[in-house]
Amino acid sequence: MLEENDRMHELSIAMEIITLVENEIAKHNLRGVAEINIRLGALTGVDPEALSFGFEAATIDTPLAGTKLVIKRIPVKGKCRSCEQAFSVNDFIFRCPYCDSADIEVIQGEELNIDYLVET
Repeated sequence: MLEENDRMHELSIAMEIITLVENEIAKHNLRGVAEINIRLGALTGVDPEALSFGFEAATIDTPLAGTKLVIKRIPVKGKCRSCEQAFSVNDFIFRCPYCDSADIEVIQGEELNIDYLVET
């Protein structure tokens, strides 16, 4: 049952992407969209394959049918509040590699947004 719930989560995100893109099409009077490019942070918990599948299924028989969903994975980066060094977070270990502090601010990896559209 967990897998089905996970797919439903990605499907609801796909539906939100579709709604946002349809609004942009109307707002900017676009002919159509060939490609939707999104940024997906590693901390979102969103499965890119499930999101792509949900998007494809949700766009059947719509003006967005055949639109390519391009997902750019964004790795996790942090900034130490103690020594102020920025660094890549590897294996989800939130400790500063410079001073070993655990007082970390996540500065990248939580994104889930549309980066840009490619018009047809």
